[in-house]
Amino acid sequence: MRPFLTLTKLALFSAALASSASAGSPPIPTNFVDVTSLAPSIQVHMAYFTTNNFVGTVVDGYKANKCYLHLDAAQALANAQQAAMRQGYSLWLYDCYRPQRAVDHFMRWAADLADTQTQAEFYPNLAKNTLVGDYIAQKSGHSRGSTVDLTLAKKDPSGQWQVLDTGSPFDLFDPISNVGASGISAKQEANRQLLLELMTKAGFKVYSMEWWHFTHQPPAYTETYFDFVVQ
Repeated sequence: MRPFLTLTKLALFSAALASSASAGSPPIPTNFVDVTSLAPSIQVHMAYFTTNNFVGTVVDGYKANKCYLHLDAAQALANAQQAAMRQGYSLWLYDCYRPQRAVDHFMRWAADLADTQTQAEFYPNLAKNTLVGDYIAQKSGHSRGSTVDLTLAKKDPSGQWQVLDTGSPFDLFDPISNVGASGISAKQEANRQLLLELMTKAGFKVYSMEWWHFTHQPPAYTETYFDFVVQ
């Protein structure tokens, strides 16, 4: 069921459209939404809006800590969040819609084989020249608006949300990040399975090489890649 957008929400999105246009970015499509408008409790921590990512810098196209998705995927994600909250967890988002200019930034980084400053943290067991293909591509499903990278979080004794131990962190390019990977503990695998169950029930399909990477089915777009700025 599609969410009902109030006049207030429509006004906010109209303002976002104007802001995008004035910044030289394509406008935000009317069928894309900020997921917090549907799931205010969801934890948004966009990795590419920070320097703590495999590129080592803020990535082109990320000017705000916001998660945009196509309406269908956003509503499904809100349903997954409700299911997680009923069990005492929250979804913790690392990436959602990704502008094409961000993907272009990834490709420029991948082509610079001399820049290996993040290798120890993000691809310790792989040569940088092997990353394009399975992990980095010229086109990303994220740019179509139905794909999200995420994990689960639970509150610690002080009431702060903390991500669960899943055996490998987000964007660790390594076989240990594969779905069904060996070498992780039973508890770590259980945490991955809980996320998988929640997302599958909400209509998402996991990418076998990255336990955190899910695409809503069927994707709203299959050949269209958007490039509006996240702001």
